[in-house]
Amino acid sequence: MILCVRLHTGETPAGGGSGRARLSDLFALAQDISPAVQELPPDTAIVDVRGAERYFGQDAAGLAAVLRVRVLAHLGAGCTIGVAATPMLARMAARQAAPGTTLVVGDDEREVRGFLGPRPVAALPGIGAATARVLRSYGIDTVGKTAAVPLSTLQRITGVRVGRELYEKAHGIDRTAVAADTVASRSYTAERSFHRDELDQDVQGRALLSIAGELGVRMRGTGQVCRSLTLTVRYADRTTTVRTRTLREPTAHSAALADAVRRIHGALGLQRARVRGLSVRTEGLMPAERATRQLTFDPVDDRARRIEAVADRARARFGPRAVMPGSLPRPEGDRGDLGGR
Repeated sequence: MILCVRLHTGETPAGGGSGRARLSDLFALAQDISPAVQELPPDTAIVDVRGAERYFGQDAAGLAAVLRVRVLAHLGAGCTIGVAATPMLARMAARQAAPGTTLVVGDDEREVRGFLGPRPVAALPGIGAATARVLRSYGIDTVGKTAAVPLSTLQRITGVRVGRELYEKAHGIDRTAVAADTVASRSYTAERSFHRDELDQDVQGRALLSIAGELGVRMRGTGQVCRSLTLTVRYADRTTTVRTRTLREPTAHSAALADAVRRIHGALGLQRARVRGLSVRTEGLMPAERATRQLTFDPVDDRARRIEAVADRARARFGPRAVMPGSLPRPEGDRGDLGGR
């Protein structure tokens, strides 16, 4: 069976920490139960517990209860857990479960149909709004109705590939497996949330500076650089804007990351937007030794990189709060963000 564990995003973990740090902590706790753990940023982990069930002598629901207690004890946060035979069903169960509970979908075919049938077709992962609108125009608005349509008909309506995928998902068929994360394959995500609608561009800029610093430290700590950055802006009405920009050269230099993400942010023209959160994800990670860097005779850039290396050594010895950007005010407590998670 598969567990989908979603941290409660509105809570502050004991000891503070960013959303990315919380997810890393959840990843570590889940790995104590099963080595097959996959992160789904910003707040979810997928855990394959089929081997762990035999090892611990407990079923998946029992392991979910153990993990819930451990998350509460170590992170000071609650979680919602979906349990099912496949990652897709587990993710859907976690979304459907009430906060702080575990929803189990058995592997019996009748139980799977009973769970999927009444769901809107858009609830199926990977089925976008456009596909859902097309299906609704034919009176196919639930997963159950979709499952009752012949494969050939779905393919005529939505196309061969999408029709096949839709048909399998509506019948609970999921061919994906839990991809156990390794350091080399992960992306890195950092985010900052605001307690109120934030219109101040300077406050948003400081949040982006903090995010870039966090991402740079994480990548340099694992000897990696990224090729591009994706900025997600979350607004007061829960809508989002997502923009990706390829960097001029792969880097883990915090100043270069901050410059790139601020350019993306500035191009959005958010002077009047009510922003509730910002997150940045690194893309195209690769080992730093394989990356090429444009040589420069700029002494300021060279000095900044030397200072950055010294700061990294100080953080490794004295903790992540040992060195902070001079233009970034120290937040209250030890949260490491601007009112974020």
